[in-house]
Amino acid sequence: MKLHEYQAKQIFTRYGIPVPPGSVVTDLGQVRSAVESLGGGPAILKAQVHAGGRGKAGGIRVVSSVEEAREFASRLLGQKLVTHQSGPDGQRVSALLVEAPSSIAAEIYVGMVIDRGVGLPTLIVCGEGGVEIEEVAARAPEKILREVFDPGLGLQPYQARRVFLRLGLERGLMNDFSRILVALGRLFVAEDCSLAEINPLVVTKEKKVLALDAKINVDDSALGRHPETASWRDLSQEDPREVEASKHDLSYIGLTGNIGCMVNGAGLAMATMDTIKLHGGEPANFLDVGGGATTEKVTAAFKIILADRNVEAILVNIFGGIMRCDVIAEGIIAAVKEISLRVPLVVRLEGTNVERGRRMLEESGLTLVTAVGLADAAQKVVQLARSRRK
Repeated sequence: MKLHEYQAKQIFTRYGIPVPPGSVVTDLGQVRSAVESLGGGPAILKAQVHAGGRGKAGGIRVVSSVEEAREFASRLLGQKLVTHQSGPDGQRVSALLVEAPSSIAAEIYVGMVIDRGVGLPTLIVCGEGGVEIEEVAARAPEKILREVFDPGLGLQPYQARRVFLRLGLERGLMNDFSRILVALGRLFVAEDCSLAEINPLVVTKEKKVLALDAKINVDDSALGRHPETASWRDLSQEDPREVEASKHDLSYIGLTGNIGCMVNGAGLAMATMDTIKLHGGEPANFLDVGGGATTEKVTAAFKIILADRNVEAILVNIFGGIMRCDVIAEGIIAAVKEISLRVPLVVRLEGTNVERGRRMLEESGLTLVTAVGLADAAQKVVQLARSRRK
């Protein structure tokens, strides 16, 4: 689950990571008091959306007065901001963070993620902060500094100092810099983060070290341990289809293709998408219905897939292990009869009672195509999708 910047900074403050003074506003009437609490200007207004690239998209502005702040807020609040990460539809701006400006002498990128190769949290630091870290990694990978640490011990002060010395910063900043990195390590583990990022961590002209920006992603599976954080979930920033899928315990991720996929099991789902691409098609989604492909789940899955107007054909690929294929076929038949299926449907079943399941589908009277084998299913659904374009 992604947090807004202002929410992440609340957590930063809890762990002793310094941030600029500021407050969040959700309507125009709150802007005056927010700016006046900072001395009436100048102030920085930041759109709160779950996407990077806000500055380039016009979502961040330095204002010099209350009037200028209100004018900027009136153009953003309630509107959609389109950035290079938000997609063409953009994301709605429901809040603005109003902060005091900082006199910046140096900018540093600091982030923490799980290194899947070693299975441990990893600190990532770069002396070029305030830019997309991916750009630096592609252009000058030697500038990316890494420190792997044990989650039980946390990031150690000597590791933070080692990074500090490699950055070549002024020695008098070492203690403040190290404290922030060690605190971020505690936060990352204690809050069950999949990402904790400060971009940039700045050194001001007054020799202070501040987290100018904050990004935190929390592992969805750990939200039960963090009820307050879970209550901060902003559904307006998420794909409505993914929100609906979560209500039915379905794993759904929208993609940009035209072939809808309904599969049980994450590994089989990935293999299905790969095979569709192998045969020249483009998957429209990842959708794992899990081990229990009940009528209710299958019906919900069909509705979510069909909510994507780009879908021109659907492939259902189910392996019946504990769940028998005849039971799965019964669920598919009932679901298709309930919804208005506007696109061709290919069904591939394999596993327990597969022959009976296939026979049920063929005798159902529904307009669908059965397939034997994954390659056969992928070829058929790609051909059907192409035929709709002719």
